[in-house]
Amino acid sequence: MSGLARRMTSSKLFSSLLALFVILLFNVFLNPGFLSITIVNGHLFGQLIDILNRSVPVMILAIGMTLVIATGGTDLSCGALLALAGAVSISLIRGSSTILNADTAMPFPAVIVITLAVTGLCGLWNGFLVAKLGIQPIVATLIFMTAGRGMAQLITGARNLTTNYAPYSVIGQGWLLLLPVPIFIAAGVFLIVWYFARRTAFGLFVEAVGVNPSAARYSGINSGLVIMIVYTVSGLCAGVSGLIYASGIMCADANNAGLNYELDAILATVLGGTSMTGGRFYLGGSVIGALIIMALTKSIYAFDVAPESALVVKAFVVVIVVLIQSPFFKARLASSRVRRGPGEIKNSGAGEAS
Repeated sequence: MSGLARRMTSSKLFSSLLALFVILLFNVFLNPGFLSITIVNGHLFGQLIDILNRSVPVMILAIGMTLVIATGGTDLSCGALLALAGAVSISLIRGSSTILNADTAMPFPAVIVITLAVTGLCGLWNGFLVAKLGIQPIVATLIFMTAGRGMAQLITGARNLTTNYAPYSVIGQGWLLLLPVPIFIAAGVFLIVWYFARRTAFGLFVEAVGVNPSAARYSGINSGLVIMIVYTVSGLCAGVSGLIYASGIMCADANNAGLNYELDAILATVLGGTSMTGGRFYLGGSVIGALIIMALTKSIYAFDVAPESALVVKAFVVVIVVLIQSPFFKARLASSRVRRGPGEIKNSGAGEAS
């Protein structure tokens, strides 16, 4: 990474960290004990741990969303695929039984593999529609935004499926080294994606496709394959998030699971510094963006604001961020700097002359 690229990355991460710090500081003023962390029965408890743990599903979705947006696309289906993952996993655990079982009808590793395979194939289909059929990403993923949740409702019979299979609960409710297991899962997903994005040529291919797909194709990059891979990764991330979400409540809720999570994932990505127009992306920034969203949600609820209003606040933030990143805003900002420059020089010269 060049010196300029390092400075750009540092600037983006600093801006995201500063926003997170301001929100956390605001919460400290509301609640002086906000930063306190205690150990109970060998587990860490506190508001910060809760924010970190509850942000994991959106955080993992944002990691996959970052790669998709970096290619100039978007994935509106990730929330529905999250619900589909919960429905598939718990239905496989229960099998054909209509009663709550403490055992599983299928080997647990197979449950995980099949669930991720289903969501991964859905992501691959999204990529196929975008890369091979030339359908606009927002339209292509809108299909599974509706169909994915419909499939989840068909699998669950439009009711909430529950389970008490203990190994399954570890994914969303377990503890390891004083911290919740979902935090370690999110860290693992981040490290895997980061390695392929920053330690192999794949990340450069993604950025090249996002900047100019035609130029990338003429330079020898298989743009279609890159796009299909990033949508598949987004589907796999949705599957992991779905397993964590369903395991946390031990229930497959096809109606409400992952609802509006695609908005949170997009917001986390753009808050982390990744431009909606594609190109350079910041995985670390997306992780921080997910933390910002959860901290912001905590702040909203601290004022006893209704959950519906929280969605309005998030949507408003998305609009502001997108406007700031728009070419029009950047052009106006650049022109204002150019106009201000000569004036500053003139004033400086006058000061020296006097």
